[in-house]
Amino acid sequence: MSATSEWQDAKYTETFEEELRGLERRRKVDASCTADGIERVLKQLYIMEGADWHGRGLLQDIILSARIAAYEHFVAQWRQELALNKQEN
Repeated sequence: MSATSEWQDAKYTETFEEELRGLERRRKVDASCTADGIERVLKQLYIMEGADWHGRGLLQDIILSARIAAYEHFVAQWRQELALNKQEN
């Protein structure tokens, strides 16, 4: 890995992990938090990603990409958990 991309990878990982921790915390403490609600936020992040007409710059692109990945991961895990629970009942 080159020194040029090390900070990019570090920022991506840091943002992804922070976002995931925040989502997990929100799910635990907010009774109104649902997988559908998180998915709606994810859809808004997709819109933000496509609305880069001013040019965010590399750092903001990395942050947004990591946030989207965290939301996708979180929703996929939650949906899988819901499906397993449904099968058990």
